[in-house]
Amino acid sequence: MSTHFVADTATLTGRSMRHIFRSADTIITTAVTPIALMLLFVYVFGGALQQSTGTENYVNYLLPGILLIAIASGIAYTAFRLFTDMQSGIFERFHSMPIARSSVLWAHVITSLVANIITLAIIFAVGFLMGFRTGASVTAWLGVIGILLLFTLALTWLAIIAGLGAKTVDGASAFSYPLIFLPFISSAFVPTDTMPGPVRWFAENQPVTSIVNTIQALFAEKPVGNDIWVALAWCVGILVVAYVLAMVSYRKKIS
Repeated sequence: MSTHFVADTATLTGRSMRHIFRSADTIITTAVTPIALMLLFVYVFGGALQQSTGTENYVNYLLPGILLIAIASGIAYTAFRLFTDMQSGIFERFHSMPIARSSVLWAHVITSLVANIITLAIIFAVGFLMGFRTGASVTAWLGVIGILLLFTLALTWLAIIAGLGAKTVDGASAFSYPLIFLPFISSAFVPTDTMPGPVRWFAENQPVTSIVNTIQALFAEKPVGNDIWVALAWCVGILVVAYVLAMVSYRKKIS
């Protein structure tokens, strides 16, 4: 059964990836907005913001938040692709075939991971061109990659819920707007201690801040403290809840 599932998932993932590579504008579009924000905040606002962060290189401070914005933007396309498949009737065709039913969702999840990895690689490359530098060890880099992948996986399952439950194309991707906005009310652009009371409280108790703080610390070769455990708790918690709700919604759709 497990071999059957793996083979079916691989086949369906290949199908989804071919669609993405045939229309690479999806990845380019996902990368363009975060890169534009990075250019704006570094070259227009960077001089003023750098003072509040206490860093010598604002690109180093900013990049983790930009990466999270890119992920939040990218998973919107996952919901869109899933919704499109459902509307086109391809789901019914898949379910009439002798394939593992859950492989249909997992193919979209893996496609989301691969597409977002490509987008993040592009943004990292632009970041290096803009002056991003780190002496982080291999272990620290693996930690950063692991957290980014876990965050992507958690948000992707949220996207699956949106894609399954949406009534329109716009509704399928609109759920990502609050997720894209979250980094702006976090430590991604400026330290939270510069914010007024209620905003600071929200910023310090939402998932993005702990993730950003962890990645910044890993890149800066500083102790991560409790932030890494808070970040992992948020990512795993969102992942588990989203996965369960997505599977429940999926079973209702195919029953």
